[in-house]
Amino acid sequence: MTVKKGSSKWRWSTLGEVCSKPQYGWTTSGATSGKVKLLRTTDITSGRIDWTDVPFCREEPPEYGKYKLNQNDIVVSRAGSVGVSHLLRNPEEAVFASYLIRFRPGDSVIPQFVAYFLQSPEYWSQIRSNTAGIAIPNVNATKLQCIPIPVPPLDEQRRIVVEIEKQFTRLDAGLASLRRVQNTLKRYRASVLKAACEGRLVSTEAELARRDNRSYQTGEQLLQRILKGRRERWNGKGKYKEPIAPGPLSNVDLPEGWAWTGFEQLADGTKHAIKAGPFGSSLKKSVYTPSGFKIYGQEQVIRGNPYFGDYFISRELFEQLRSCEAKPGDILVSLVGTAGKVLILPDDSVPGIINPRLLKLSLNRSGVNLKFIKILLESSAARAFFKLAAHGGTMEILNLGILKAFPVPLPPLSEQTRIVAEVERRLSVVDELELAVTTNFQHTSALRRSILKRAFTEPKRR
Repeated sequence: MTVKKGSSKWRWSTLGEVCSKPQYGWTTSGATSGKVKLLRTTDITSGRIDWTDVPFCREEPPEYGKYKLNQNDIVVSRAGSVGVSHLLRNPEEAVFASYLIRFRPGDSVIPQFVAYFLQSPEYWSQIRSNTAGIAIPNVNATKLQCIPIPVPPLDEQRRIVVEIEKQFTRLDAGLASLRRVQNTLKRYRASVLKAACEGRLVSTEAELARRDNRSYQTGEQLLQRILKGRRERWNGKGKYKEPIAPGPLSNVDLPEGWAWTGFEQLADGTKHAIKAGPFGSSLKKSVYTPSGFKIYGQEQVIRGNPYFGDYFISRELFEQLRSCEAKPGDILVSLVGTAGKVLILPDDSVPGIINPRLLKLSLNRSGVNLKFIKILLESSAARAFFKLAAHGGTMEILNLGILKAFPVPLPPLSEQTRIVAEVERRLSVVDELELAVTTNFQHTSALRRSILKRAFTEPKRR
């Protein structure tokens, strides 16, 4: 970025010297109705304020004018997203909360110049270091006002602001394009999974069999073979209990040759084939060991990496929690927060157990393609079912009962294999494009930082 250098020298000042005395906000809680809104730290962290999401004051300050937000006020967070700031433009009738600190730029600086400085690498290096006696999360008004700020003449400040905004406008246009591509890829990924689970992605086995004038094993026949094998493997300890099959999804017509089933019917028949992690405090960090049996948790599922992590337990504790054992070929499902994320443990996975935030499915590998089940669990149909089963919540929590009640559409085994191959082929292209988009997002962020760094470096230091 090229900025015309002024004839006068820059000078170093502090945030407290170029602004009025910093002020803490009003202490109260939010309310759904009222006359005066209460701006909080969470309302400024995205970089823009959505006033429809800002609550009202439960108790209005007796000195409203003291806390009233005005044009060109700058608020800085001292808790949560420490150091994040926002320049107020056309604020509504509002005061600011106690975890925000207000600065009002004086006559020697342009408000936008100060606001951009508070986004610059120079500023953040001060926040993240002890240069000004600041150590996150211990930030207060006294320490913030001591942060050094370079101050050029006013006319040069104006030129710098204009140039920053010109460059940022270009970057924002690029970011908007990247977000559109990102959303398109997201929709395409969802449509591929949806088509896969509805039998529309590849030719069905029924269609191919008719074309080739041959017979084939239907999904129903496959299911009966699985159930027969399950009975034959029964060890005779107690009365055999037939696994329960959930009812089919309403208004869903399966393709020819498919059948409805459920995870209990598809389980491998072992006692703890479908199992959630241990309850209670049996996995406190105090029982972890430097080596031993691995603990599988959300970290591995979210990353899609079974080898990640270094939490272990002793053999003694492993034996106590053996019902929660995770073994190669098991499907791990996240239950909380990232509910519905799935990981298949590969054949070289090390022995371990699942933690309370996961559920494992040990399925009949001769009857189902594990990757097809993963596709099914990550589809929009599964997410819609889980959300409805969770009583219309935000699908933040799954449980054993919900997963057992999920109706599973079962294609013939050969069709499962072809569906998986086609999904992987299509989504490999999506993965490459998403990586390119992510790289460009990172490049844009780096350019933004570079622009701000150059903007707040005085001419002789550039």
